[in-house]
Amino acid sequence: MTAFPSARGFTPAAPHPAKIETVLPEFGTREIPRQPTVEAERLYRKQRLAASYRLFGRYGFDMGGAGHITARDPELTDHFWVNPFGVHFSRIKVSDLMLVSHDGRIVEPPAKVPARLNRAAFAIHSQLHEARLDVVAAAHSHSLYGKAWSALGRLLDPLTQDSAAFYDDHALFEEFSGVVLDTSEGQKIARALGAKKAVILQNHGILTVGQSVEAAVWRYLALENACQTQLLAEAAGPTKPMPPEVARHTASQVGGEAGGLWAFQPYWDVVTEEEPDLFD
Repeated sequence: MTAFPSARGFTPAAPHPAKIETVLPEFGTREIPRQPTVEAERLYRKQRLAASYRLFGRYGFDMGGAGHITARDPELTDHFWVNPFGVHFSRIKVSDLMLVSHDGRIVEPPAKVPARLNRAAFAIHSQLHEARLDVVAAAHSHSLYGKAWSALGRLLDPLTQDSAAFYDDHALFEEFSGVVLDTSEGQKIARALGAKKAVILQNHGILTVGQSVEAAVWRYLALENACQTQLLAEAAGPTKPMPPEVARHTASQVGGEAGGLWAFQPYWDVVTEEEPDLFD
């Protein structure tokens, strides 16, 4: 897609400085820390977005280039940052990310790679960001266990402490009709998701959202693991889900937004130490 001029006075970013360190929330708080300026918050989100693509690459969530993670811009809130199609997740840098409006215009193109917009990414994520103003980030890919579980057309059971994080807080989208290339399909997915943190896309895969890049991506890792766990458990024999009251209580302990920041932090530390070129 052809790059378009900057919108509403948006100024293209200067060369990226060193990484912005994380300020983690206090234990027990629901407050999500934000950076002191719009510019700092934008760079903060972009750095975590680039690191998240590197993590998806490490975990093998990169089949055929399918999949996408987006981060809402803190100033132009009807715009989001996303990867350029055709660049392997393991090579994504901050300067590769591009700013896209909710009508599909590339407002700021990547610095050094072609500005190609994944049509499925736009069709899904533009509608999610429009429907859920509380959502900062959304993550989706064609990861193995998420796809396998999606083929069953079921919600997950609260089999473990980790999977209980999604108890009564994930949805099922049953209307698979091929590759998502139209925003009307994205609208249907957004309606299925509702106010929940995740949705299983039947015959397709999984998708998670959060009030930070960290929460959305951690939830993706956790949901993929929960799918794998239930597939293994059911293959071994009959399972014993938690009672609803226990699952609900556990979800309140491990399923929050602030917890997503804490859970993501070790992954951030490792990938940024081992792959500092992502900040270029």
